[in-house]
Amino acid sequence: MASALRDWLDKPNTGRGVHLAADDGGWDFRGYGELASAARRTAGALIEEGVRPGDVVCLILPTDFTCIETYFGVWAAGATVCLITPPLFQDGDDYVAHVAAILRQAKPVLVAASTDLADYAGRAMAQAGLPGEPWLPRQAAAEAEVQPAGELALLQFTSGSSGAPRGVMVTWDNLEANSELIARSAGFEDDDVVASWLPLYHDMGLIGCFLTPIARQGMLRLMRPDHFIRDPARWIRCFAEAQHTAAPPFAYAYCARRVKPEQLEGLDLSGWKMALIGAEPIDPHSLEVFAELLEPFGFSRTAFRPAYGMAETTLLVTMDKELRDPLAVRPDPESLSFGTPVRILEQHSLGPRSLGAKAGWIVGCGTPEEDVPVRIVDDEGRAVPEGVLGEIVVGGASACPGYFAGAEAKSTRFIDGEVHTGDAGFFHEGQLFVLGRMGDSIKVRGRSVYVEDLESKIAEVSGLGKGRIVVVGVPGAGQKGLALFAETLDDAWVPEVRETLRRRVGEDVEVTIVVGTGLIQRTSSGKPRRRYMWERLKDGKMDGARVVP
Repeated sequence: MASALRDWLDKPNTGRGVHLAADDGGWDFRGYGELASAARRTAGALIEEGVRPGDVVCLILPTDFTCIETYFGVWAAGATVCLITPPLFQDGDDYVAHVAAILRQAKPVLVAASTDLADYAGRAMAQAGLPGEPWLPRQAAAEAEVQPAGELALLQFTSGSSGAPRGVMVTWDNLEANSELIARSAGFEDDDVVASWLPLYHDMGLIGCFLTPIARQGMLRLMRPDHFIRDPARWIRCFAEAQHTAAPPFAYAYCARRVKPEQLEGLDLSGWKMALIGAEPIDPHSLEVFAELLEPFGFSRTAFRPAYGMAETTLLVTMDKELRDPLAVRPDPESLSFGTPVRILEQHSLGPRSLGAKAGWIVGCGTPEEDVPVRIVDDEGRAVPEGVLGEIVVGGASACPGYFAGAEAKSTRFIDGEVHTGDAGFFHEGQLFVLGRMGDSIKVRGRSVYVEDLESKIAEVSGLGKGRIVVVGVPGAGQKGLALFAETLDDAWVPEVRETLRRRVGEDVEVTIVVGTGLIQRTSSGKPRRRYMWERLKDGKMDGARVVP
């Protein structure tokens, strides 16, 4: 299968390329001619190892030029890429178990790993029952011809669950359609520069800030996440030259806390076109503190582009493309029930009034494009009018066909060419407002934390046993929440469980713990009816339930 996303490998623009952040504060540069040659020699080595079009190749590599060359080497060989995160906060055994779960599902013909990650990769391969050793990336003597590709461009594994990761099948058609949507929505022009620190194993970092600019042979300034954490001003200084970026809301608030105006002295940010915000519900406070820090240097609030997307829709669903200050609203929390109108208590455009607007506030994510239709449905799957809360359903060419190897999720479903996202949202003044997950996961720092994992840990800590515990991800305006239902009258275990949850999901997640008998409702197949339980509790219909303060 031909793809415009690989065309640059045959026709590289030697005057442009990738600036990669170095640990000493400088930048290393390689032009697209050099990168294309290295990728095609890597493809030659992969072909020598037996990789064929349509095969899956897993990569466990840090963000460096070897990763870039190997990624596009896999594509040049016609194979499907599956990027796996390097270890971050997990200990070695948990990380190996997580990688092994991915490998069992992906069934790669080859697992490529850097020297420092080869031990982890080897242990994971053994646990997954894969023969052989990790492949250390290398290049053949001659450049390979770019091979025909199979149907799948990449497997994008959902993050966060050590027990049941799911690989989203992203076809070449999906990826091309979404990359075009991103470039069009962002107003990307031929000589624009992108700057990013997002990890490449995450869909926003991979597709939005890596594949899209490289396919168009735009200049790219690429940092590792740890570079950003250590020196967020370094990222901001990129926008003396760069026009586009993307990051979760917490990153903008982090910059406002860590960066001092004197670190930006002499900087001109008036050319900054787009600062996309996504990956989790957006609170206006995080954006406003960032804007107030950078406004003296020429930054405009109109550069903010709130967006909504997910791996199951390739990436982008909606982005506010209008040149305007983002719109923030505060819904009445008592009105947040599926199938009912949402009462808006306050609303304003981003500005000084947004300071302190955290929990209870959300920001509009723009109006859908015709080629990515979005509708809101009730529990019966019926479309609801503007202003009514329901589940977000996405169609169009970016909607992926499903999970790899028949895997299933409890909230996100693929039905008749549409993605039923499992996210709660509503339309207001033509814009999509997203409350977040309802059911099997919540977003924490841009990654999904699955309730099944939390249930297992809570069962262990509390001593209650997993069958007596159900955790629900609860959407709220501008905040994240969890509800824990426990079939017991005893609450002596609650303080230890609260501390466990604090360590797992952070202090900004609101936790509601409910004890009692007869609380847990299940489907005929034995699955917990998570959202139904939460709505019964909120409506005062759960007899015998006691909320533990």
